[in-house]
Amino acid sequence: MATIRRGSGVLAALLTAVLPLAAAAQQLPERAVRRDIPLTNTIRRAFAAGTRDSTGRPGPKYWQTAVDYRIEARLEIPGARIAARQSAVVHNQSPDPMRVIVLRLDQNIFRADAVRLTRPPEITDGFRFTRLAVNGQPLELTGPPRPGSNSVFGLDQTVATIQLANPIAPGASATLDLGWRFRVPHPPGSRGLRHGALGDTLVQVAQWYPRVAVFDDLRGWDTEPYLGASEFYHNFGSFDVSLDVPAGWIVGATGVLQNPEQVLTAAAQQRLQQVPGTDDVVTVVGAEARGPGIATAAGERLVWRFRADSVADFAWGASPVYVWQATRVQAPGGRTIPMHIYFMRDRASAFAQVPAVGRHAVEFYSRLWLPYAFPQLTVLDGPELGMEYPMLVMSGLGALDHEIGHEWWPMMVGVNETWYGFMDEGFNSYMNILSGADRAQRPPRLDSLGMRYGQTSGNEQEAPLMWNANYGGPMYRFQAYQKAPLLLSSLGGIVGDTAVWQAMSAYARAWQFKHPSPWDFAFFMNRALGRDLSWFWYYWLFTTESSDGSIRSVTTSENRTTVTIQQAGQMPAPVVLRVDFAADGPAIRTPANGRLLDATSALVMYPVDVWFNGSRSFDAVLDFGGRKIERITYDPFGRFPDRDPKDNVWPR
Repeated sequence: MATIRRGSGVLAALLTAVLPLAAAAQQLPERAVRRDIPLTNTIRRAFAAGTRDSTGRPGPKYWQTAVDYRIEARLEIPGARIAARQSAVVHNQSPDPMRVIVLRLDQNIFRADAVRLTRPPEITDGFRFTRLAVNGQPLELTGPPRPGSNSVFGLDQTVATIQLANPIAPGASATLDLGWRFRVPHPPGSRGLRHGALGDTLVQVAQWYPRVAVFDDLRGWDTEPYLGASEFYHNFGSFDVSLDVPAGWIVGATGVLQNPEQVLTAAAQQRLQQVPGTDDVVTVVGAEARGPGIATAAGERLVWRFRADSVADFAWGASPVYVWQATRVQAPGGRTIPMHIYFMRDRASAFAQVPAVGRHAVEFYSRLWLPYAFPQLTVLDGPELGMEYPMLVMSGLGALDHEIGHEWWPMMVGVNETWYGFMDEGFNSYMNILSGADRAQRPPRLDSLGMRYGQTSGNEQEAPLMWNANYGGPMYRFQAYQKAPLLLSSLGGIVGDTAVWQAMSAYARAWQFKHPSPWDFAFFMNRALGRDLSWFWYYWLFTTESSDGSIRSVTTSENRTTVTIQQAGQMPAPVVLRVDFAADGPAIRTPANGRLLDATSALVMYPVDVWFNGSRSFDAVLDFGGRKIERITYDPFGRFPDRDPKDNVWPR
């Protein structure tokens, strides 16, 4: 490498080249503002097929796969081992034949050889299959498949594929019969990777059966591996589940208990019948009740049977040391929903506020988005205290509001959380802000959230929201959980928070028990809000850009004050100015694009369109009739991403 000496001709040449660049950096180049929502091949296919369109609603030819499960499972103690058999009827409601069936085998993430991103609490053998048949024809579980027969591969992975000798025709169905077993993991710490056992005294059982993957109009079969971070994309259907457990064990599950007279004592049955008629918390099985004939019906083993319709999953828990309490929730329309709460006897104080917080969450979100659609809700104590399933959450008080929020997405609005976690975790994080404020009887604090994204924008580890969250990388949690509240705060800064809530409520109702994509959400919101916000969706969903606005200068001539605003980032944003005046002077004249906030302050707004010509500077000319201006603040509510809010105020 050549050495450059001070004063050399090489150094002079370099300086000659660099100095104009440094000067040019002070004058930001124009930006080409993109004003459409990019369409990938995935959504283009759906548009062409008529299953979706730019209204954001399900298209006239929308379809989705349905699966109906019948499962019989037996819990063996000691060891927390489960052996089960199941029948799954797959209904092909697509216009195409199904040549394969894809199975999701989440338990295999605990295998030593599993591909995963999250370290499991314990290594197990995963699923061990004893039978697999399609329409009564058994498959070879080991060895090469027979010519012309069904075959399966990947049973040791989290995704397996059954090759069908005879495809399932459009409108037809096929039945899978499976036998399998596994050991419930015993987490050594406080979290169970979504479920687990506490010795031989409690099990939380989830992601526990071979599940038929989603087959949809966007990508066909969902073959994404289960890596541990991203969670759900499931078919809606029905479940009829029988759980054979030792007598004396209390069981809580997705769905409605079908045979209380066979598994409960007469006294417990009577107390359970009181729940719909009172706001009190009813103790169905108390701390003093233990063992067969006291906590449950008598016998050696009991079979608890649950049914659930229009659900995408099934989970359950059981323990001989559960206290079972129940209360009712009053949903819109006069519906009474029982809420069942199961907690360990030594955790009564930790669960004392669960009935009130749970009741508030269900009632508040029912008013905010759409009524809770399920017939009951269960809260389960155990090693996993932050997870959600249809009609059931594994949670204590701390995460309860958040986990119940998931009953709306993805349990009622079936988003693909594996790909687009922000439509599930992110929307939920946003609505938790609203619920917490309502519970505290104060307005929600949404100001400053949108601005906060300016501190993250530019981090090379951040993936855009439209990036497959299954591979979100080191900032997965920000991508899935934290960015959407900032996005929705920013949207509220444009259209108003109430308008956002109303539009999202209409979106939830349109897609209840269906599978919306981000394109459906964005197009629906455009129509519901009555304006083309495609530029907004492009920058927030497809990029990691910010606005980075500032006040560059303020000049006054007679009664007219010119405020020069600059946006250094690629994302455009409306110009919102708060103007504070002297206490005395001429009457304040309000411009057409402004309004008085109080006797000495006003708000002036310019639409985002002022940036569409590519300029990075905009002159806001203010004429309030001569009252002296003492202070001007750009983006006073902190709704738009900004790297340095200190340059948003004049005078500095």
